[in-house]
Amino acid sequence: MNWVAPIKDEETLQNYKEKLKSMDEKYYIMFEIGVGTGMQLQDILKLKIKDVRDKEEIEASIGTKHIKRTFRFPEELQRLINNYTEGKDPESYLILGHASSPEPLSREQAYRALKSAGRSIGLSSIGAQTMRKTFAWRYYNETGDIYYLQNLLNHASPSITYRYIGERPNVDVVLKKMTPEENERSREMIFHDNAGKKRIKNITDMLNSLSAKLDDPGNNDAFYGKLDCFLTEMEELIKSYNKQE
Repeated sequence: MNWVAPIKDEETLQNYKEKLKSMDEKYYIMFEIGVGTGMQLQDILKLKIKDVRDKEEIEASIGTKHIKRTFRFPEELQRLINNYTEGKDPESYLILGHASSPEPLSREQAYRALKSAGRSIGLSSIGAQTMRKTFAWRYYNETGDIYYLQNLLNHASPSITYRYIGERPNVDVVLKKMTPEENERSREMIFHDNAGKKRIKNITDMLNSLSAKLDDPGNNDAFYGKLDCFLTEMEELIKSYNKQE
């Protein structure tokens, strides 16, 4: 199974949107809503025209606990939606499965369309989360506000959000903004079942294993390139951590 990643390259993103539009405009509108708001695919497919036409934001329930979150519609997205829905029944689903049926597009149909468009332009890491991850990465890239995204996406910690968008955690930001409650929760997690020492041992074992492999004559250049990137990331994390002590 391929890892679903955000589309970070602007030219690739535009090519992907154009491909969706050429397949059917409904797929294009669906995708624009996803990358424009951060809404989940299943929630987008539930929308009716009256829910989004002339709206600057909407409230939706997310997760199994149905937590309420407000999703904002940028001005350009509002314009696209209003043009797409002009003259249509407000009670109709926004994204229809078939023009001859009042039923909404199914999640399976949407997923197949997203994957098909990706394959046609050479993108393999496409899935149901592509829209949301792309929105989150773009928002973080523009604002650096990982905490807004953590709250919007209902993630338990900023580290989960960083992983979600495929970015290295900014330890300076995370440590400076950790609340007393988050620090207390971290302490409980570290001491529960000796988890902290086990995690440190796993990291130490990995580093020792890499050190032992350094002089292996069977290593190719790719091994050293990958190791160099890994060590650079580790060194940056250590520097950031030491600044906060």
